Amino acid sequence: MSLREKREQLEEQILSPQAMRSSRSKGRQDYEEECSVRTAFHRDRDRIIHSKAFRRLKHKTQVFISPEGDHYRTRLTHTLEVAQIARTAARALTLNEDLTEAIALGHDLGHTPFGHAGEAALSQIYGPFKHNQQSLRIVESLEGGKGLNLTWEVRDGILNHTGSTLPSTLEGQIVKIADRIAYINHDIDDALRAGILKEEDLPRDVPYILGNTSSMRINTMVRDLIENSFAQPLIQMSPQVMQVMLDLREFLFENVYVGSEAKKEDQKIIKMFNHVFNYFLERPEEIPLENGSLQGGSLLERRVCDYIAGMTDIYFINLYQKLFIPKPWSS
Repeated sequence: MSLREKREQLEEQILSPQAMRSSRSKGRQDYEEECSVRTAFHRDRDRIIHSKAFRRLKHKTQVFISPEGDHYRTRLTHTLEVAQIARTAARALTLNEDLTEAIALGHDLGHTPFGHAGEAALSQIYGPFKHNQQSLRIVESLEGGKGLNLTWEVRDGILNHTGSTLPSTLEGQIVKIADRIAYINHDIDDALRAGILKEEDLPRDVPYILGNTSSMRINTMVRDLIENSFAQPLIQMSPQVMQVMLDLREFLFENVYVGSEAKKEDQKIIKMFNHVFNYFLERPEEIPLENGSLQGGSLLERRVCDYIAGMTDIYFINLYQKLFIPKPWSS
C-alpha cells in the first residue's frame, strides 16, 4: 500500500462525514497516474504554489497602488492570510485541509495588476472581466501553456469563491467566507495605517460585537464560523456576526474602495490600460508566445486581455514607461 493510499484511508477514518475525501474526487480534466506519496488535493496545492501565477501575486496590489511602506498587503499576503484562516476553520471542523488550502492559494491567481482598479479597467476595455473566472482560466489553460490540470473540486472552489454561487464542497465554502474575513480586516488595518480611517470611524457596533483590534475581530469571526458550522450541510456564521461583517464590507466600499484618497489614481490606471491594450492589438507579434500562439488559439482581444491581466504592477509600469514615456536624450 502506497503512502497516498494510507493517507486516503486515514481521511476516511478521521474526517467529518461532510468532508470531501481525496479518493472521491471527480478527477482532473486530463487523466494522470496518481502520485504514490501525495493525495490529489495535496498535489494540487503544490502545483499552485510552484506556479508562476502564484509568484506574481507578490507584486500585485491589494488595495493601495504602489504604497510607500513595507507593511501594506499585497495580493500574495492576502492569499496567505485567507489560507491560514481557512485552514484553521477546516481543521476545527475536521474537513479536508489540503483541499481547503489548495482553493485558498489559487483563488486570486487571476487578479490584474492594480487590483480591482485593473479589473474595472479591463471590463471597460475588453468586456466583462471577473478575477475568479480568470483564476480558473489560468489553472485550466494559461499556466505553462496548458494549465495545471487540477481536480474538479479545487477548480469549483476557485470559480465560486466570490459571487452568488456557492462552492460545491464545504471546503470551498470555508474559503469563500475566509476571503471576506481576511480582506475586511486587513483592509481596515491598511486604511488605518494610511491615515484614511480612524478607529472611531468604524461602525459603532463593531467593537462591541467583534472587538477593538484586528486580531480580536478575526478571532471572533472565525470562532463564530466554526461554532455555527459544526455538523451542518452549510458553512455559515451567526446572523449577528454575519450582519456586522456585511456592514463592515459596505463601509469599506464607501470609505476606502471607492471614495477615498487611495482611489484617486484609478482613472490614470484606466487610461494606461487603454494605451497598452490598443498597442498590443496593433502589434500582436510582440505578445510573448507563452501567452498564446499567433496561429489559431483564442481571439486576439482575449490574448491581449490575458497578457495584461497576468502582469504585476511593477511589470506594467515598466512596460508603460518603455512604450510611451520618452527617454531623456543624451549624446
